Amino acid sequence: MLKGNVPILATAFDNQGAVDLPAIGNLVRFLLEQGIDGLALFGNASEGYALTWQEKEAIFMSVKAITGSLPLVVATCGAAAPVAIEEIKRAQGWGADVAMINPPSVVKPGPEEIYRFYCDICQQCDIDIMIQDAPQMTGVSFPVPTLVRLCEDFPQIRYIKVEQPPTTLKISQLKAALGDRVGLFGGLNAGFLYEELARGVVGTMPACEFPEVINAILLAWEHDKEAARALFYRYLPFLRYGVQPGLGVAVHKEILHRSGLFATAIVRSPAKGLDEVTRLELQEITDHLPLAILARAQ
Repeated sequence: MLKGNVPILATAFDNQGAVDLPAIGNLVRFLLEQGIDGLALFGNASEGYALTWQEKEAIFMSVKAITGSLPLVVATCGAAAPVAIEEIKRAQGWGADVAMINPPSVVKPGPEEIYRFYCDICQQCDIDIMIQDAPQMTGVSFPVPTLVRLCEDFPQIRYIKVEQPPTTLKISQLKAALGDRVGLFGGLNAGFLYEELARGVVGTMPACEFPEVINAILLAWEHDKEAARALFYRYLPFLRYGVQPGLGVAVHKEILHRSGLFATAIVRSPAKGLDEVTRLELQEITDHLPLAILARAQ
């Protein structure tokens, strides 16, 4: 079962705004050197919403050639089940191990519509499924009974990424109802990782520029929970800075550009880059909190 540190891969763009595959390859190799348990592509921190399917295929194939047998999670979605099914089958054909699926968000579904959406997908797709419960992004909330019903009715739903604040309460409710049957993952840039571990998550899916921090927290959690708490508290200012709505992707890109792994900090419009004051605030934070990705550039 997938568990541990499964970061969301950022997408590099060159000065002309085109996908920069060599830079993405540099980032993937850095992540492998640090040690990760899986890699997720085309999520919010990947700017997956702004990528064409041709770009996604090129990125996936480039990443797969480097990562080998490392589990790859591909974010998919659709305004209706047939659209989502087409996306999922395309990703599975490339070699994805897990499909992370958001609910429809153009027409907001209620609990029964959510159930039917995932029911249709499970009946026509045979890949492992992760439900992404991220109402801040989709505007759609999953009632806990709906999630439990889906997991009980469809064994291929093996994971839930819980990103509805307060994540801790929902994780506890899901853990009580489902036990170890489903792997629960945290998100929101690991901003509640310590509390989520205490509630029973099997892993987290943060941004990708601080893998060694996540690895250290997860390792400490197994042997010394107070050490895990101290490390989490130390880096919390950085974690929260990268989850600000409208700024998060640009924050991640700024770090990747400063590291030298990405040639630019460009985010694809309509997203916006950082203003100078925000850039200086981020600089001050990282001056006090060492990151392996920045140390390599020194």
